[in-house]
Parts: sequence; structure tokens; C-alpha cells
Amino acid sequence: METRGKGVLPAGRRRALLEAAAAEFIRAGYERASLNRVLQAQGMSKSSFYHYFASKEALFGAVITDLGREVAEALEVPSDAALAEDFWAAVGALAERLGDRDAPAFMCFAALFYLPDAPAGPGSPLAAARDAIDGWIDTALATGREAGAIGDRLPVGLQRHLCKAVLWAMDEWTVAHLDALSPGELGALPGAELDALRRLLAKD
Repeated sequence: METRGKGVLPAGRRRALLEAAAAEFIRAGYERASLNRVLQAQGMSKSSFYHYFASKEALFGAVITDLGREVAEALEVPSDAALAEDFWAAVGALAERLGDRDAPAFMCFAALFYLPDAPAGPGSPLAAARDAIDGWIDTALATGREAGAIGDRLPVGLQRHLCKAVLWAMDEWTVAHLDALSPGELGALPGAELDALRRLLAKD
């Protein structure tokens, strides 16, 4: 009988384990991350681990799920109504929250989100996170076009492609160069993303 991953780890121990796992995945990448190293640091045996998680992939999925929830709550993603009322003000406020240097969960989530070897197949927590972000972008574009804040000279499908390409390129570059960026440079990047998107999308 399959018994792996059926237990419920106490909240404090779970958080400590997931934080240690996140640090290891970011440091080594998914494939080279050492489950043994994470467990040794937490004083947890493999038999205990497998009582709570079925595999290293399940542990990664838990990290993504918990971090994604924390980030979503902290970001206070603007509603359709807020976007319709003042699209660029709402998106600008979101960019400011993304630039909050006192919220390390943002950068931690981004570093995991862009890992090239992370498990991201259909049904995975990472795929679900990416789908949720893509879905919000699609909704925001539709709302912005309807409100007249986004131009309609380009097909919405092309606007979607451009928007996602800009966000992906700038975020991935930021993660790759994080150690070389000063606090001021890092804090300025969300605003730079917003400026780039506005030049691409705003109605003339």
C-alpha cells in the first residue's frame, strides 16, 4: 500500500523545511539539489520525510504552492474593477509592491519560477502558477483595452505575446544578475518593466 506523503507536518517544522528546501533549490537548481542536505540541516530522517512528502518533486511543489500563496496575498493583485477605473495607476501600484525589498518571498518565488530544470509538466504546481499569472495578464489586457487604457491597433494575441515576453525576459535577467544589482538598481526594475509595457501597450 502506498503510504508516502500522507502525514501532516506541524506548521513550524513545515515552514522551516520548505524554507531550507527553497534555498537549496535556488542554490543548486532542481536536478542537482540535494534532498539529503536539506534533511540533514533540518535534523529529519528520510523515513520521516517520506511520511510527509512523496518525493523531492512533491517537496518542490509544496515550496511553490506555499510561496505562491504568500506572494499573491502580499501583492494584493488589482481587481478588474480597479483596473477598469484607472488601469495604469493600478498596474503601477502593483509594480511598486513588486519592488518591495522587504518582501524576500517575491525574489525567492521568482528564482524558483525561472529555474530551467524545475518540474513544470501539466498538473504541476509550477504549471498552475504560470497558468494563473498568464490568466491574470489576459484578463488585465482585456480590461485595459475595454477601458481605453491599452491601444487596439495590434491584435490582442500579439499584445499578450509581447507583454509576456517583456515580463519573462526582464524577470529572468533580474534573477540571473541578482547578486550584482545594488538595492537601488533592484528597486528600480519594476518601474522599468512598467515603462516598457506602457510604451508597448498604452493607447496613443
